[in-house]
Amino acid sequence: MKFGRFNYKNEIHYGVVTDEEIKLIKGDIFGSWEYSGETAAREEIEQLAPVEPNKIIGIGANYVGNKDELPSSLPEIPVFFFKPASSVVGPDTEVTIPESIDEVKFESELAVVIRKETKNVSKEQVLDHIFGYTIGNDVTAPQFFHENGHWTLGKAFDTFTPIGPVVETELDPEKVNVKARVNGVEAQNSPTDLMIVPLREMVSYLSTIMTLQPGDVILTGSPLGAHFVQDGDVVECIIEEIGTLKNSLVRSSASVKS
Repeated sequence: MKFGRFNYKNEIHYGVVTDEEIKLIKGDIFGSWEYSGETAAREEIEQLAPVEPNKIIGIGANYVGNKDELPSSLPEIPVFFFKPASSVVGPDTEVTIPESIDEVKFESELAVVIRKETKNVSKEQVLDHIFGYTIGNDVTAPQFFHENGHWTLGKAFDTFTPIGPVVETELDPEKVNVKARVNGVEAQNSPTDLMIVPLREMVSYLSTIMTLQPGDVILTGSPLGAHFVQDGDVVECIIEEIGTLKNSLVRSSASVKS
């Protein structure tokens, strides 16, 4: 089932997306909900980010090029980072490049959406705590990385976390490919079994550090092939079972000190 979030008749709605229409719902998508009885055509709605996360957590350098490169053991402390909720935008929204730099990196990723409070869960319990999966673009300005290794500023600009277009609840995350096209040319295409830290281990580990809440988003890492993009480029992040997250890049008119 594909859940979306929309602006419809100047109000924000959640709905179930089908091939023909959007069936609007009422209630809590992470708990109890029901169909409202109202439907909307695709041309009648503005599609928004499918959830409003309190936390966005990413993992760095989590893919290899082939299975022979996978390590024999997991890293003791994986490289995680936060992205602010203010960086989240939806599909078909412009990503703004800070005025003081010429280019940023795109990173297409499978994104996990948490369903219920998650604390100290084993990897065997993880899937029961996941609501579904969407696509994320972890836009990054490495020029703003601190020389001592801090990544926060380079990943925190407004519009730097497009997610969408929908949350797919019926997906096997271990059997999908994460892809990207830039201006129509394929740049990324990797199966998720090339993750260094697999999804279940990732969520389980994070739950030992912090309590994950309904709607929180975990970006599971970007395959090899991510590169710099600039003003006017169009990035399509693709997981066929979910859809396509498409965003264009534009230069900001506001100056930022690096």
